[in-house]
Amino acid sequence: MSFFSDVSIIIEDFLMDAGVLAPLFSCIFIFLEGLLAFLPLFVFVTINVLSLGYIFGGILSWILTILGSFTTFYLCRKGFSSIFQKKIENKKKISKVMNVINNLSFTSLVIAIAMPFAPSFFINLGAGLSKISVKKYFLALLLGKIFVIIFLSYVGSNLIECLTNPLLIIRLLFILIVSYILARIVNKKFSIDERF
Repeated sequence: MSFFSDVSIIIEDFLMDAGVLAPLFSCIFIFLEGLLAFLPLFVFVTINVLSLGYIFGGILSWILTILGSFTTFYLCRKGFSSIFQKKIENKKKISKVMNVINNLSFTSLVIAIAMPFAPSFFINLGAGLSKISVKKYFLALLLGKIFVIIFLSYVGSNLIECLTNPLLIIRLLFILIVSYILARIVNKKFSIDERF
């Protein structure tokens, strides 16, 4: 509990010291989080929401996390995918994992992306090395990242309260169920799995 209280104080101190530059730094780091696994998206989304407000800070964070994630996906797809496919041909375990990723439905992909604390770098990397179509992945990113940003914005701006309130788990489950239902509706309406 004291760890999270310290994190909350650090974020507040950073906002006070950095002033107008705080959102600029957090925007850069949100983009880079898609490329670098160790950056905590939660902290940067919180900074944006606290300094720019829920709506503008949330939308900006959503756009930047999509750009960062898609950049990683695209770099893997263009730079390493063909080399990776040749290397795994003789490795059955890796081939099985990649086969599962290749056959992910749109709904499953959205759910994987919508998990707030899932390592987005590894999801982007796996999708980039797979045969998932670019359009399918981009649409899944657009939808899945909405729920990540909503969740992180809420938790980040109410950190201590969230840790003492069991309703947080219910809210997380609700967000995941809504993302699942929305992904199913979008998939059915636009036949994404069949088209891409």
